[in-house]
Amino acid sequence: MKLYYSPGACSLSPHIVLKEAGLPFEAVLASTKTHKLADGTDYYTVNPKGYVPLLELDNGERLSEGPAIVQYIADQVPDKKLAPPAGTMARYRLMEWLNFISTEVHKAFSPLFTPGMPEEGKTLARQRLMGRFAYIDAQLAKTPYLMGEHFSVPDAYLYTTTRWGAYVGVDLSGFAHLQAFIARMRERPAVQAALQAEGLS
Repeated sequence: MKLYYSPGACSLSPHIVLKEAGLPFEAVLASTKTHKLADGTDYYTVNPKGYVPLLELDNGERLSEGPAIVQYIADQVPDKKLAPPAGTMARYRLMEWLNFISTEVHKAFSPLFTPGMPEEGKTLARQRLMGRFAYIDAQLAKTPYLMGEHFSVPDAYLYTTTRWGAYVGVDLSGFAHLQAFIARMRERPAVQAALQAEGLS
């Protein structure tokens, strides 16, 4: 398998999950600025959407969109319990979290990374994000991870998005349960390995 990634982008989430899964894969750097690979290949010829992550399977099939990719990875190693079995209510809860993080957290960061975005728009984006993180913090008051006592794939996605706050003025220091979650995630060997591989440690 190949994972097309850009350091610190949302592709960090499947990168962490691949490390948790223990599956062999090649990490391929795909610049989100130049849309070129290291060998000069136009990344749009690999992924017409032009962004990361993209997972290329051994048979050549390609899968895009982080929430789909992490579930695919989890299903390859059911014994690792990175996601509940398909068709169970717990699996739908996991999908609920992935959708929430994707639409309400990940995309809410977009205005803060958009060149030329008026400061008023950025202020509104930060306010929206703080509300979303307050909700997450309240959920993490009940359990150490989003799905309960153990790590599952939405945790990798949430952790990835929390890293962006420091770069765009979203101060998460007031969320004690979220901070404890971030500290737990940093201690995971798979997280450390993914960060090191992306030059982020």
